[in-house]
Amino acid sequence: MENTIQPVPFIQGLFEYLQASPTAFHAVRSSAEILSLNGFQRLEESDDWGELAPGSYYLQRNNSSLIAFHLSVPPRASRGLRMAGAHTDSPCLKVKPQPVQLNHGAIQIGVEVYGGALLNPWFDRDLSLAGRVSWHREGGPLQCSLLDFQRPVAVIPSLAIHLDREANEKRSINKQTDLTPVAMLAPDGAAIDFSELLKEQLLQEHPGTEGAIILDHDLFFYDHQPPSRVGLNQELISGARLDNLLSCYALIRAAVDPPAQQDLLIVLNDHEETGSVSSSGAQGPFLRSVLERLYPEPEQRLRVLAQSLFISADNAHAVHPNFPQKYEANHLPQLNRGVVLKKNANQRYATDSLSGGLFKLLCSKAEVPVQEFVMRNDMACGSTIGPLTAAAIGVATVDVGIPSLAMHSIRETAGSLDGWYLYRALATFFQEKPECLTCREDQP
Repeated sequence: MENTIQPVPFIQGLFEYLQASPTAFHAVRSSAEILSLNGFQRLEESDDWGELAPGSYYLQRNNSSLIAFHLSVPPRASRGLRMAGAHTDSPCLKVKPQPVQLNHGAIQIGVEVYGGALLNPWFDRDLSLAGRVSWHREGGPLQCSLLDFQRPVAVIPSLAIHLDREANEKRSINKQTDLTPVAMLAPDGAAIDFSELLKEQLLQEHPGTEGAIILDHDLFFYDHQPPSRVGLNQELISGARLDNLLSCYALIRAAVDPPAQQDLLIVLNDHEETGSVSSSGAQGPFLRSVLERLYPEPEQRLRVLAQSLFISADNAHAVHPNFPQKYEANHLPQLNRGVVLKKNANQRYATDSLSGGLFKLLCSKAEVPVQEFVMRNDMACGSTIGPLTAAAIGVATVDVGIPSLAMHSIRETAGSLDGWYLYRALATFFQEKPECLTCREDQP
């Protein structure tokens, strides 16, 4: 496609996006900044939208989920929507409400495991801290602000091999006792006031917040090491939160490069890694409520959805060269070989032969290679927002993703081309004429 960015600028932009998005809150802020710079107007859920004029809009929920849409004609025209979605959250370690622990001269920060994190790689890493805090001044209203320490503030040291000779053969991790980060030493034997620490950081990042009283927080540890290109030919990328911020970035860029011409909608949901059951998750009412406001007449809304396609973008498993026996033999996605079409007979993915066929046609138009993945019958299959969205609003859905290694690790690996391939496919999807979404079924 003309006017789309090329692989190297795409990766550069992706790395900037990842660096600016250590949490779901920051990912939504980063996404909103890109949309605003490209002419999307912000809406508030609490406002009366009235009859929206043709144009580009976005809104947020809980600071951690976002919906953006472009309407080329008034909503009552009942045209189909090109819809796509991804999720903003990643497995990590979340700070407990009262986290400070004083143990043998070390001040540690208690955490909970968020999502299905691969835990071993969290040891011996430079960890920083980011998230959202709610606060007020005496007698004032509730306010919230995002924080990002942007420097290493903690580490989870491994137990030395001398004290655990079987660590390389039989190591297990106790989530309660083994994963508590060390934040500082306490030579005088005194603990710290965590709220005061957050208050100082708030003032540093948001001047003018003197006198703030911290009320609550949603804070997460993250890997401070920046993403990088890896390999003798730099054909790989390595970084935190590739699952699923790479998909989020591809969706956002595809929605603005080039400017939208067809009616489209993208949704970035939070809480996918914990089951999507929340007001801002895919099992919540966020997407449905927006569609109901855009198309208030039920019959009209059903007609729009009947003409629409939803692309659920979430990373797929590339074949690991050290563990090929863990994969279905005839379905071995490789890095830099294209977008993966994900299928599952038990509806863990929403792809069927119609939506899958439409996506293959789309990739053919975009000159993007396609691979296919199914899980082995003797292994459990993960899921995505795809089946949840399809069930909630009744839209034809296809599950796709870029192949990756070390999914749910603190750092994941992907091919340097595959994110760009996904972006190309999505950009084509958002620009193609309406007939590219049409499935002509046999008539009786």
